[in-house]
Amino acid sequence: MSKEFLNPPDLPNWQHTFSQVVIVKSGAARTIYVAGQVSVNEGKNLIGEGDLKMQAEQTFRNLETALRSAGATAADVVKVNIYVKGYKPVDAAIITEAFRRAFPQKNLPASTWLGVEALAEEGFLIEVDAIAVTE
Repeated sequence: MSKEFLNPPDLPNWQHTFSQVVIVKSGAARTIYVAGQVSVNEGKNLIGEGDLKMQAEQTFRNLETALRSAGATAADVVKVNIYVKGYKPVDAAIITEAFRRAFPQKNLPASTWLGVEALAEEGFLIEVDAIAVTE
């Protein structure tokens, strides 16, 4: 078994806090762990301040970037966790729209959606992490 730790240049580098992507290889299988993605660009600038729709779209774009860096796609994702600050049921339609844009395939990953009091930095409204499996 081997482990590879990635910090793609198109995503922010959180300077020794965590790796954006970890790939675990065991035989022919590769399990890809993607750290929680938020609505920032590579310069750590918040995209969509106060706007859940814009933040969800950017967050899922960052997730796609992280997966691509590991040679994976949304179709390889088997589990997604979605954390939403101050979640209300009305937020589901907004998040679902961004989710389905990122995951257009018929077979969707298992997922958990959680409402949380706060995320890592002020201004973050949504965070998404994922696990993917490839050969």
